Amino acid sequence: MSQVLPEPLFGDDFFAPAAPRWSTTLGVFDLETTGVDVETDRIVTAHVGVLDASGTVTRQRSWMADPGVDIPEGATAVHGITTAFARANGLPSPQVVAEIVTELRAIFAAGIPVVAYNAPYDFSLLKYESLRHGIEPILAPSPVIDPLVVDKTFDRYRRGKRTLDAVAAHYDVLLEAAHTAADDAIAAGRVAQAIAARYADRLPFSEHELHTRQISWARAQAESLTEYFIKVGRLEPTETLDGAWPIR
Repeated sequence: MSQVLPEPLFGDDFFAPAAPRWSTTLGVFDLETTGVDVETDRIVTAHVGVLDASGTVTRQRSWMADPGVDIPEGATAVHGITTAFARANGLPSPQVVAEIVTELRAIFAAGIPVVAYNAPYDFSLLKYESLRHGIEPILAPSPVIDPLVVDKTFDRYRRGKRTLDAVAAHYDVLLEAAHTAADDAIAAGRVAQAIAARYADRLPFSEHELHTRQISWARAQAESLTEYFIKVGRLEPTETLDGAWPIR
């Protein structure tokens, strides 16, 4: 009599590589601001939080600041906050900046990496806001994970935009309200986790090694984009894009 063999105990994922250590607990950070100049523009809203391995929010704080300057119409069109609304409902800018810095320092001190999409923008603007208000800045944030840099490295030739909403859609991450600090921060963290799952066999297991590698990846990406912009006439041959990461 023939013997019926049992079904395999494990599916195809049994030999799948483990997700990198850094993806199991992630800090998340995002700013919405008065503009795109990191040295002169101001924070309007901000979010700092922590996600667990499933992408669930386990800790979070959000802020609205009165930036102390008018919010340009172009910025309002992006994030929806007017000058009048921020003045009526926002906290004093120095208080907001100090509390953001304190929250981020606590997350880094706990050994948790912080995800920021296009990290040099958020961390640099926070640095200059800190200096403006006499607050000790975070000058060397680490470890940081930037899904924009990592996605460009591992899927370099994919066509289409690399905005957060486009990249979130690519990785099947829900982003309900783009350009709100909380939703953007949380979506960026979940994108980082999706990237970790997809490229688990190729990504560094340690958050510190990943941080170090992103420094060189970001520099290479800036050099490549500089060459392209010179070729199409968007930059002069003597100009270069700043590839410093995660802060400028």
